[in-house]
Formats: sequence, structure tokens, C-alpha cells
Amino acid sequence: MNKNHLNSTSVFLRQAETDDIEALEQLLNRCYRQTEGWTNEADLVGGIRITQAELASIIANPKHYLFVYPKTITGERDGEETGELLGCIAVDIKVNADTNKSDLNSTDSKNKAYIGMFAVHPELQGQGVGNIILQAAETFAGRHLSSSDQQNNQQPSRLTMSILSHRPELLAYYQRRGYQLNGNKMPFPDDGNNGEPKRQDLELLELEKIVNA
Repeated sequence: MNKNHLNSTSVFLRQAETDDIEALEQLLNRCYRQTEGWTNEADLVGGIRITQAELASIIANPKHYLFVYPKTITGERDGEETGELLGCIAVDIKVNADTNKSDLNSTDSKNKAYIGMFAVHPELQGQGVGNIILQAAETFAGRHLSSSDQQNNQQPSRLTMSILSHRPELLAYYQRRGYQLNGNKMPFPDDGNNGEPKRQDLELLELEKIVNA
């Protein structure tokens, strides 16, 4: 894995396809559930992070954009892809969302995008790759939300995401990038569909960043 030429031109995203599902499953479960890298949740949540069926549903959803950073033979965007993925991020567009829900998808703004499934290969963490991927996703979401047929002139657009409690280093990472806790939180779902919480007080905390204000 070539780390010497990582920059905003060599790190690139394309929209995920069904052929990426197996590689996505491996990347997300490795980054979230194994003890590699600094972003994993292995000490807080056990079990798998996501299944191939869930990924297929997300890719098929026209309002849910899942982007991947594919590994290429040359390490550059014009190189032949190897089939391995080095990163991914999802943007779920929620324009005119239902604001009466009492969950983490409920905010004062009807014009928002939820960012999730953000992962960077453990061997590339700390190299600035995540910053480039997150910025690209934010730019995409901001442009999508501010398009002429979707812009809500009464309220600003918002980017939201959720993180696990008891992750001060991850919270600090997002705060440095303009995200703030908005007070919305919920107990980690103990339904077997999101992994197995390893502590009873585990919560999901919502962060938000206002754009187009």
C-alpha cells in the first residue's frame, strides 16, 4: 500500500456499486469491530457492523449515496482497480424530513444530510485520507442540499452524524472539523441488528454542522 503519494488528487471517491459489496463488508467490519487503527469500536461494541444484505439495500436507495475509495495498481485515480477498498463514506439526503420523530434523525431543519459509514483502511489512518474523504462528502452534501429545487430558504442546511459515547478522541476529531453536539442522543440499540454493546450506558450522540447558513 503506497502511502508516499497520498493527496487530494490520488485520494478519490466514486459511487459504490453492487460489485463492491463484499469489499465494503470487509472494510467496515474491520474498521469498526477489529482492534486495528484508532477509529475502531471494538472495546464498546461486539459482533458485526453490517451485512451484505444491508449494503445492497443502501446502494439501491436513490436518496442514500455510498461512496468508496478504491485501491488501484498505481495508487492513482486513473490506475486499474484491484478490488480492494481503502475507504468509504455515506451521505443520506433527508430533504423535507419528518421533524416529529424523537430520534437522532430529528432536528429543527428539514433540509439535511446524514453522514455515516465513514471508514478508512487501518493502514492509512493518520495520513490525512479521512480528512479528504470527509471534505468530499461534505461538499457533495452541501451542493445537493443547496440545489435550486431543494433549498429551504427559511432554514439553513445541516450535516448530521452520530458517534458512540465514551469516544472523546473521535468527538474531538469531528469538533475540529466544525461539528458540535446538538443534545440529541439515544441508547445504543440492543436489538442485535447493530452489534452487541459491551456496556449498559452506551449511547449514540448526534453531531451537526450548519452549511449554507
